[in-house]
Amino acid sequence: MRVGIVGAGIVGVATAHALLDEGHEVDLIDREGIAAGTSAGNAGWIAHLDIMPLASPKVWRNLPRWAFDPLGPLAIRPSYLPRLAPWLARFVAASQPSRIEASVRAITSLNGMALAAWERRLEALGLRHHLRERGLLSVWADERAFRATLPMIERQRGLGTPVETLDAVALRALEPALGPRAVAGALYPTGKHVSDPLDLTRALGLAALDRGAQLRGFEILAIQERGGEVAIRTSLDTLALYDRIVVAAGAWSKPLAAALGDAVPLDTERGYNVTLPSGRLGLTRPIMFEGEGFVTTPLDSGDRVGGSVEFAGLEAAPNFKRVDAILGRLRRFLPEADLSGGTRWMGFRPSIPDSLPVIGRASRNPNVVYAFGHAHHGLTQAAATAELVAALVADRRPPIDLAPYSPERFGKRL
Repeated sequence: MRVGIVGAGIVGVATAHALLDEGHEVDLIDREGIAAGTSAGNAGWIAHLDIMPLASPKVWRNLPRWAFDPLGPLAIRPSYLPRLAPWLARFVAASQPSRIEASVRAITSLNGMALAAWERRLEALGLRHHLRERGLLSVWADERAFRATLPMIERQRGLGTPVETLDAVALRALEPALGPRAVAGALYPTGKHVSDPLDLTRALGLAALDRGAQLRGFEILAIQERGGEVAIRTSLDTLALYDRIVVAAGAWSKPLAAALGDAVPLDTERGYNVTLPSGRLGLTRPIMFEGEGFVTTPLDSGDRVGGSVEFAGLEAAPNFKRVDAILGRLRRFLPEADLSGGTRWMGFRPSIPDSLPVIGRASRNPNVVYAFGHAHHGLTQAAATAELVAALVADRRPPIDLAPYSPERFGKRL
């Protein structure tokens, strides 16, 4: 079959390989090219150990503190609030205990595939050298907040995840750059990250082209059914015909899904980061600073500091004061680090209120498969999503139940 993949970010290029494995002809369709969007600038974590949705007790516990800080870990630009209101209503609904539990099960199911899928893919392509195996560390500045997280840590252990809890002394023995603000931690020794998300995505994209995939640099105006095939009307005023289409356009997927009959509540969490010269932070592994809304990662390209959630849509200009605010919070943990300079960046995480991606067939055309909305787990879940999409394209039963990720979970179709 001839398959067109809309989007050449990490999910799109991983999906290209899964389809090439099965003998399909593949076009990667992206007007900006490979790794031109959000996949270029994320934190580089393969967070397969994560099991909690954004709508979680941790977020609600911190929300009163965050809500009064316009540069805090979670902010909504006032002008965008009316447009965001329907998403927020669904987010509140997804925060009910039964819904949180359903999201946890679905995240656990997909993330349970994630690392093995990445290891298979990178090994097969000779790209295993992009994987870093230094573990992941969570750090708390509040002993009570740490204790409140212990039930979740025990649940992770019950799922077979090794976790070592650390007091302040053990933390500083592990990461001497941490100052006295760090009072407790949790080390995940099997956690992994990548060399650099831009380098990895480009390497995967180039490998797909070497295997026969084609890169098509046009903008998509519409997806239509045409005589049993799927037609893409392009910005060049031409039609491109395919047997199957995969929509993996991240934050730009919503209008394509709407035209295909699916009212997906997709919005964008704008994330910010700064990449400093390597070694500036003095840290040896990725660290999540719990309750602070940011992480650090020692990438090959430099020490990346980033995170936060800002709701302001796709059009508003970046507010890089948010980077300054992140660095100010980091300074309290790393009092000796040189945090000057660096390269600043902002990207768009495609976010669904229940923190689950959309993986399934379009309502009006079963030859169109969705693979978008991964939010904070795009890199983590890309290789696993690719295997699920390949199963759908081949009309084969997927290795996990896809009902939790179906576009039909949002109710009424357009």
